[in-house]
Amino acid sequence: MSLLDRHEHGRNDRGRLARCGRSRILLSTVVAVTVSAVLVAPAGSAVAAGSGSTTGGGGRVQSFWLHFNGTPISDITLFTEARRRSYIVLNAWEDRLVPKLKAVNPAIPVFVYKDLSSTRSYACRNGVDDEQLPTGVGYCEAKKNHPEWFLLDPQGREFEYDGYSGHWQMDVGNSAYQKAWATRVVEDSTASGFDGVFMDNALFPCDAYHPGVCPAKYPTDAAFQQAYLSMLANTRDEFVAAGLKTVANLSNARVHDGVWDAYTEHLDGGFDEWWLAFGDGNLLSEYPEGWSRQVAEIASNEARGKITWVQPHFTAGNERAFRYALAGYLMANGERAAIAELQETDRYGEASPWHREYNWDLGTPSGPYRSVARNVFRRDFSCGAVLANANPTGSRSVTVKLGGPHVDERGTVVKSVSLPGTTGSILRKFC
Repeated sequence: MSLLDRHEHGRNDRGRLARCGRSRILLSTVVAVTVSAVLVAPAGSAVAAGSGSTTGGGGRVQSFWLHFNGTPISDITLFTEARRRSYIVLNAWEDRLVPKLKAVNPAIPVFVYKDLSSTRSYACRNGVDDEQLPTGVGYCEAKKNHPEWFLLDPQGREFEYDGYSGHWQMDVGNSAYQKAWATRVVEDSTASGFDGVFMDNALFPCDAYHPGVCPAKYPTDAAFQQAYLSMLANTRDEFVAAGLKTVANLSNARVHDGVWDAYTEHLDGGFDEWWLAFGDGNLLSEYPEGWSRQVAEIASNEARGKITWVQPHFTAGNERAFRYALAGYLMANGERAAIAELQETDRYGEASPWHREYNWDLGTPSGPYRSVARNVFRRDFSCGAVLANANPTGSRSVTVKLGGPHVDERGTVVKSVSLPGTTGSILRKFC
């Protein structure tokens, strides 16, 4: 779907793009569903049965659901996720789900998937573009009327994304392309009742999706990034005027100085597709482009009133990776950030697991997180605390005294916590 960052292991950054299917989902009306979801929180915590609100308050987790694969959704799933998620993203051709979600939870913001960077030849059949596209510009239209909108390599050839057939890279710096993209997306989104647009692939390296080869027009990362800034800045007013929120996929931002803030300045929020956990045994530690850089994405957005979605990757049941990622999220969470893990790359179908910790309310944060030892961080709340040891995996444990009794994840009362490298802990107090 977007950039898979393995920078900390010295491998090349390269792209992965979600290929959205066209299957249609048949659902009976959800308003007839009479399912009651009961969430039971452990002692000392509060129940937060997903209101769909975007005011988490710092000590309460919010989560999102990206549904791009066109997999069927049962009425019970739709009902459950509409109540407890804070954001949902669908394909354009799933617009009939919007009123169903709103019938369950009128406050749930529903976004539509639209790729910024490509047009899709697989969405063009017999010379006619599909009516509802995963992009803003149809391949057939562009090929016939605007061949200048396709980016070219130094040999004058169009770019088809490596590993993703039928994805053709477009010139986001072209003002006519920008106008056509935004106009079509705004018209389609408002007509379908969406609240916002999820803009996939706001890219940073000029060789994204074609390693080692940059477009002739944008031969450097700096030139490439200026094209994207132009796209976001020049289309901003149209989305604001239409009342549509915009969140862009900014995966890999941490390895490019300043781009997260620069891009989100023209957006309502950003999504980091690879956040803190890149796999069960691949957890991001602290270094100049490491743990603090990713946590700062949330902090910066919260300070500017913007949305942040973060997505760690790990296998279901991996408590270490989950708690490390969740602790990092809670270090900076305020009112608009949300978290949801993904096990398998690009597998955007079923909603991510709902963890019991999502029902806990740690209360009001006492302030920003702080360092309590080298690369060990803590944030206190009125009803709990979170800790993260961001030293490398395998490094020695660090013991942190809590200053009073807390309840750990297992329900044990503790006065100190010992954390090895790349681990985290979410603790509650009796309140």
